[in-house]
Order: sequence, then C-alpha cells, then structure tokens
Amino acid sequence: MLSNHVLALALACSAIALPIMKREVPQEHSHNIVLASVRPMLALDNPNNIEDPVFGLLGNAAAAAGAGSITNLDCLQQDTADQAFTNAKAAGNVTGMTYALIYRAIERNTAAVGQASVICNETAKNPEIAAITQHQDPASANAATTNKNIVLALAKQIASVGGDPQLALTSGTFAPGTIGDPTAAGNTCDVADDEPGCIFSQNLLVDDATAAEISAAVAGVAATSAAASAASTAAASATTAADDSTATCASIATVTITVTDAATATAATDVASATAAATTTAAAAAATSAASGANLQTFTGALGGVAAPAVTAGGRGFEVAGETGESFLNVAAALGRSCDVQHNQCADAANSGGQSFTVGDCDTQDTQCKAAAN
Repeated sequence: MLSNHVLALALACSAIALPIMKREVPQEHSHNIVLASVRPMLALDNPNNIEDPVFGLLGNAAAAAGAGSITNLDCLQQDTADQAFTNAKAAGNVTGMTYALIYRAIERNTAAVGQASVICNETAKNPEIAAITQHQDPASANAATTNKNIVLALAKQIASVGGDPQLALTSGTFAPGTIGDPTAAGNTCDVADDEPGCIFSQNLLVDDATAAEISAAVAGVAATSAAASAASTAAASATTAADDSTATCASIATVTITVTDAATATAATDVASATAAATTTAAAAAATSAASGANLQTFTGALGGVAAPAVTAGGRGFEVAGETGESFLNVAAALGRSCDVQHNQCADAANSGGQSFTVGDCDTQDTQCKAAAN
C-alpha cells in the first residue's frame, strides 16, 4: 500500500527569478520549483550566457535558442547544473547546491515515448555533478533500474553537501507512456505557471525508490569539509542578515508537495525534513547577497558627488540604475557597467570646468571601482 510522504521544497531564493519561458515541447515545466531554485544560482555568474535553466531540459533543436555559448547541446543541462552548483558553493548556499544536483537529474525531453536522451560526453567541473546523469523516459529500455540508480546516486551527492537526501525523490519522472503515442507526450504535463510544477500538483510523480532505500544508500555518507564550511558560512551570513532590513530574501517561499512513497514515513520525520529544508534555505539565501534585493555596488568613491549607480537583481539577471531596458546575465558585467557609467559622468563633469579633479582622476577612480567589483 502506498503512503503519503511529505517533502518540503524550498526555493534557493525566488527574488531574482528570471521569467519562465513558455515552450510547446511537453514536460520541461513539470518541475518548476527546481527551475525556480536553480535560476538565481545560475544568474550569480553566467559566463556562458545560458538564457534560462529551462533550455537544458529541452531537446537539442529547441535548446539551441537559449544555450548561449554552449555548443554541445547534449551537455547543456550538465553545464547549467555545473555552473549553478559552482555559484551556490561559492555563496555557501547548501540549498542552492542541492537543487543544482536535483536539476541535473531531471529527465530531458525527447522526440518520442520510449526514446532515451543522450548522455553528456563531457566531464563536469564539480565531481558531485559529474556523478549524476538525467532521468530517462520511463518507457525506455531498463528505465526503472536506470532511474532508480540515478535517484540513489543523487541522494548520495545531496547528502555529501549537507542537504536532505530524501529530496532526491523529487527528481523523478512520470509513469511510462505508450510506445508509438503520436503526440510524444506520454503521461507528462507541462504547465508554465504552476509554481511547484504540475508533476507535483497533479500527483503524477512516480517514486524511483523508497525512503528506506535512500536512507540505506546514504548510510555512512558524510558532508564533505567543503560543504560543511559552506553551511557554516551560510549560517554566519544568515545571522548578519537577520539585522539587515534590506535582506528581503530572508522570507523564503516554500511549497509542500505530496509524493507517493512505498516506505513507512512518520509524520515526525516529515516535519523534521521540512523544517530542516526551510532552515537551511533561510541561511543559504542570506549568504547569497545577490538575491537580497539590496544594492550590490559596494564602491563608495564619488568624485564631484557622482556615485556609481546601484546594481540590483532584476530583469534577466541584474540591472544598473538608469540603464533603461538593459539587464545583465551575471553580476560582474552589471558592476562593470555601473563603474563605466560613473566614469563617463565623472569625465563629463571634469571636462565641464570648475572642478577640483581631472579626467585622469576619474580614470583612477574607475580602476578602483572595477577592482572593488572584482
């Protein structure tokens, strides 16, 4: 008999979530809460200019439109997860790392029911990401065994970074569809504005393993020293941010999702899991200053009273005050533009005459501004 096992999914921070893009290919929005958690992590530093995590879940033809500089489209999902994980780790965001791992394990769209997606032939920079591959179509050959192994491997990696390994179950997919289905949709769903994701809200998720099997798989897996350090940094940052009225991400959105689980899970375990996820998320979000809504431009030099314009999270990633209609995919680019704007305004003031500083002084200030950004 199946029993209900409640898992709490908490967004790493939704304050800088990029707009969800609607696609006609089915299924990529089934796990929206995972996309919403990976999105701000990717936006912290996005050197490949990947448009949105959703593209990594599409077939190659559709994925190309948002792949940025990634040319090996079979690896777009891995590359997205790898960068998001790197950023979350640097920010001390355990929840961000956890959801980057979950995202890596989600099934990619394929053209037909029963068709497996191609596995990336490159090695991820982070060994935690490299240890995982995406779920396969549940109607494909040996899918039940393949997907169970993926979930157990995912659980181990989540445990290794200090996350809740039971969250690995949320990477699961649907019941097998019918081979030859002309719609190629199978038993999927695809609702762009369903916040947690229609696979959860419509109770379509099929568990690949039991809670007991996951617990057994992670027995003896301890969080690495790097992950422990990240968690410690996140907790310390959370303490500081608690007194900061600009830390608007301190209130983290959470969604409670019910999934079926053949294991016997007690209510106490569920509540503890949900509480731990929410607590970890609050600490992690505080560590991620880019998600706070505050001004990310820390340079305070202001020759002639001309300050570097504010940089805040928004648009497709980050925005510079006064730069109408333009946003930046990574914070470094936005901070650089802010320094450039200040330099131009400073130089204009110096050239106008009557100032106690020169254009050369503005150049020096610009160098200092960009050094602060770096």
